[in-house]
Amino acid sequence: MKALRPPVSLLAGVIAVALAAPSIADSGAKSGLPDADPIKWVDPMIGTGPEGHTFPGASAPFGMVQLSPDTDATCKVRDCYAHAAGYSYHDTTIQGFSHTHFSGAGHSDLGDFLVMPAVGAADAVKLDPGTADKPGSGYRQRFSHDTEVAEAGYYAVTLADSGVRAEMTAGTRVGVHRYTFAKGQDAHLVLDMRSSLYDYPGKVLWSGLHLHPDGTLTGFRETRGWAPGRKLFFAMRFSAPLKGHAFVDRDEAIAYKGFQGPGRGTATLDEKLGKLLEARLDFGTLDKALEVRVALSGVDEQGAIANLDAEGADFDTVRARTQASWRAELGRVQVEAPAPTRTNVYTALYHTLLAPSVWSDADGRYRGPDDQVHEGRSGGKDFTFRSTFSLWDTFRAEHPLLTLVQPEKTTSDVVNSLIASREHSPWGILPVWQFAGRETWTMIGYHAAPVIADAYLKGIGGFDANKALDAMVASADYAPYGGLGDYVKLGYVPIDREPEAASKTVEYAYDDWTIARMARAMGRADVAARFDRRAGFWRNSFDAKSGWLRARKADGSFRTPFDPTAINYGSDYTEGNAWQYSWFVPQDQAGLFRMLGGEAKVMQRLDAMFDFDNSKIDYSHAEDISGLIGQYIHGNEPSHHVAYLYAYAGAPWRTQERLKQIVDSQYKPTPDGLSGNDDLGQMSAWLVFTSLGFYPVTPGANQYVIGRPFVSHAAITLPDGKRFTVDAENLSDANPYVGRVELNGKPLARAWITDAEVRAGGTLRFVMQAKPDKAWGGGQGAARPYSSSTAKD
Repeated sequence: MKALRPPVSLLAGVIAVALAAPSIADSGAKSGLPDADPIKWVDPMIGTGPEGHTFPGASAPFGMVQLSPDTDATCKVRDCYAHAAGYSYHDTTIQGFSHTHFSGAGHSDLGDFLVMPAVGAADAVKLDPGTADKPGSGYRQRFSHDTEVAEAGYYAVTLADSGVRAEMTAGTRVGVHRYTFAKGQDAHLVLDMRSSLYDYPGKVLWSGLHLHPDGTLTGFRETRGWAPGRKLFFAMRFSAPLKGHAFVDRDEAIAYKGFQGPGRGTATLDEKLGKLLEARLDFGTLDKALEVRVALSGVDEQGAIANLDAEGADFDTVRARTQASWRAELGRVQVEAPAPTRTNVYTALYHTLLAPSVWSDADGRYRGPDDQVHEGRSGGKDFTFRSTFSLWDTFRAEHPLLTLVQPEKTTSDVVNSLIASREHSPWGILPVWQFAGRETWTMIGYHAAPVIADAYLKGIGGFDANKALDAMVASADYAPYGGLGDYVKLGYVPIDREPEAASKTVEYAYDDWTIARMARAMGRADVAARFDRRAGFWRNSFDAKSGWLRARKADGSFRTPFDPTAINYGSDYTEGNAWQYSWFVPQDQAGLFRMLGGEAKVMQRLDAMFDFDNSKIDYSHAEDISGLIGQYIHGNEPSHHVAYLYAYAGAPWRTQERLKQIVDSQYKPTPDGLSGNDDLGQMSAWLVFTSLGFYPVTPGANQYVIGRPFVSHAAITLPDGKRFTVDAENLSDANPYVGRVELNGKPLARAWITDAEVRAGGTLRFVMQAKPDKAWGGGQGAARPYSSSTAKD
C-alpha cells in the first residue's frame, strides 16, 4: 500500500525476489532445537531492506511508542519511499532516535521527538543533522551493523563518531534510552522537534518545550503531514541532573495563533514556543550511563506525565517487563521447524503484533477524529482505544489472525475503537486509514466492515453489535465517498466520474456481503436483503466476453483502450491491474468461475497469471509493485488470496505447488526478506497462516482454505485457553504435496476447515508426500470452500 487516495468528491524495474528460501529438509520430525524462547527467533532486521519498510527498534506489543533509529529523516517526499519506517538497512549513518514509526507502511509520517547524543563542548554541539556524505557536518553519526543488536523490545548500536553506546527499550506508552558515554566526555543530548518522516517545509505547525522545576521536560507539536492536524505530547525525565540547556527556535519570525499546547498545568522553569524548535541538554561528565525516560500522549502534556508516572521505570525494568510480555504473546503460537523457517515465522508473528497500536492514555482518555478528547468507554465498560488501521491491507489476514492468537479483548477493543471513531467522525463513517486518531483517506473501500463482521460472526463480543452494524451501513451509504452514490444508483462505480473504479466496485461488493452476513445473523432481514443485492454488483464491472474485470463509464460502456497488464496510479485499478483484480470476488468465487467459463478455463487463467513473461513490461514507476511471479504480485495485497483459488476449482494440489513457489521466493530471514511493504502486518500474517497450512480467503465466511504447512509442528493457544495443533509428517523439500489430512484423527476430504473447528481445539494432521494427490479435496459440492452462490446457508 502506498498511494494517497483522497475521495475526489470529499477533497474537491520490476522487483522479483527469486532467491530460494531456506531448505525445510528433514523437518518431518520434531526439530528438537534446544532454545524454545520465542524472542530468540525474532529478528527485527527482517524487512528493513528496501521493500519491507519495517523498523528494527523497540516496541511493546501494540505499543504507542516505537523507539527506533532513523537513518534518514531529511529526505523529501518523493525520495522517502525507502525510508518509510525511518530506517533503511543500506544506510551508513543514524540521524537520531525517534519515538513513533509505522511497521511496513507504504506511506509514512511520524518520527516524532528525535533524540541524539553528542559529546564535547556545549558551544560546539551541532543542531542540524548534516548529511550522510559529509561526516561531522551535523549531529548525524556513522555506525556499523556489526555493533547492532535488535530483539523484540530492545535495540542497541554504537555510534562510531562519538563512541557512545545507545540502547533502546519501550513499554506500551513509554520509551527508555540508555546512553553510555566514555569516561571524561562532556555528555549532551540534542532534541530536534523539527524532524519528521516524509518531511517537507511547513510540516510542523507549532511546537513547545517546557522545563519544569523538578527537571521534567515536557513538550508538544502539531504537524500537517499524512494525517492533518496531528497532535502529540511528551514528558521526559533523566537519570542525571541537567547542568545546562538551550532551547532554540530556528525561525523566531514565525507567529502562530492556533493550537498553543494546552494541558501543561504547572509552572515551568523555562519555556519556548515556535515552529522550528530544538533543545540542547547538557549533563557534564557522567560516572554511569544516562537513562532518558519518555512517555507519549495524544491528549496533553499532563497526560504524558501521568503515563510516565504509571509506566516509567529504569531501563532494565522496562526491558524485562516488555520482553516478558513479548514471550507471552509470541508463545501463544509454538512452532517447530529448522532455524531459518522458525525465524521467518516468529518474526512474522512479531510484526503482526505491532498494530493496531494503543492510542489512549493510561487513564483511558484519547484524542479522536474530531480533535476532541474522549474516554474509552462503551456500554458502561472500559476499552483501550487503538489506532493505526491500514484496513485495505489488514482486513485480509492480519485481523483474522488476531482473533485466533490474541485474547478476545484485543479484537473487541479494535471493534470498539472503530465504532467510537465513527461516532467522533465529522463524516459519520468508519475509519478508512487512520492513525493517531486522524483520518488520512488513503486507499479504497470501507474495510472496517469485514473486520467487524468477521469478529461478530466468530462469536467475539464485548461491543454493541447494533451500533457496529449501524456504523457499517452508514459507511456503505455515504454517497460522497469514493463514488458510492453512483455505485448504489448504477450498480458499479463509473470510471469517468471516479478513479480506480473497477477496483472500487468489487471491493465495495465484498464489503457489502460482510454487512449482509452480519445483518442476517442478527435477524435484521431488511438490511441483509439490501446488501445481499449490492454484494452481487461485482458482476457489473466484469466483461463476460473477455473475462476481465474492467472499468465502465457512466453510459455503461467499458473504457478503452484496455490493457490487462497496465498499472498506473489513479487509473482503472488500485495498485494493480486486471490480472490481479479479476480474481477479487472472495464472497463468490464459484460465481466468478462460471462467468469465466468453468473450472478448466479458470485453471488455465491461474496458470497463465503465475507463468506470465514480464520481460517486456516496465513497472519501475509503480513503487508497490514488487515480488512478481508472472502477474502474481505478492508484494501487494490484491494477489494474496489468489494461490488458494485452485482449491475452489477442485485442484488443491496446484495451490500446494504455488504456495511453495511463493514462500521460497518471497520470504527470507534477512533484511531484504520481505518482497513488499509489510503493511502493518498483512504480509507477515499471510506467512503465519500459510505456514500453519490454512488461510482466511474470505473473512466473514468463518472458513479457512487448506493449503499446505511449512512447519513440522505448531500449537496455537486459543483465546479460551484451548489448543489447536498442526502436525506435518514427512515434511521436506522432497515432499511438497499433501497426501492425507486428518482432523482430530478422522480423514478430512474437504479443502477447508471452519473457524469453529479451530476454536474447539484439536489436531490438524498432514501427511506429506513427493507426488500430488489429485483426488484429495477435489470433490464437488461441500468439498469446495465457501461461495455465496453455492452455499446452503
